[in-house]
Amino acid sequence: MKKETYPITMAIRQLKQNKVDFEPFIYDYVEKGGAKQTAIELNVDIHLVIKTIVLEADDKSLIVCLMHGDKEVSTKELARQIKFKTLAAAEQSKANKFTGYDFGGTSPFGLKSNLKICAESTIFDNEFIYINGGKRGFIIKIKSVDLKKITEPIFVNVAI
Repeated sequence: MKKETYPITMAIRQLKQNKVDFEPFIYDYVEKGGAKQTAIELNVDIHLVIKTIVLEADDKSLIVCLMHGDKEVSTKELARQIKFKTLAAAEQSKANKFTGYDFGGTSPFGLKSNLKICAESTIFDNEFIYINGGKRGFIIKIKSVDLKKITEPIFVNVAI
């Protein structure tokens, strides 16, 4: 039996538990490299690299927003669509505490807390996407329908 050559994170455990096929990719993590660095490392379209962004709402709850790598989130529009007054980037320590992941390695799978997940609706126009596997420098390629099935996101249109 071949030894697995990728990390078994909380995200990978959830995907395996749900029998979701994925293709792992490991690369050298670059601080503040983001989706652009991932796209370069994997030689893929940055639009297919999905960012996992943790935001804090005005009621202090955390929200996860999934967005294309070449787009930004309109937090004002997202707040309006999901019925909050304001949303802002969560502090790294709070995001880590509630997701169980380090900044730069956050995955929407296997979250430590049951957080609301929002996803830009156009993500699901793509058959396959690339998304964090739960560790810096660890990306997985999965079918977008599997992302939808596992995370059961709220569909939003907040890309800018």
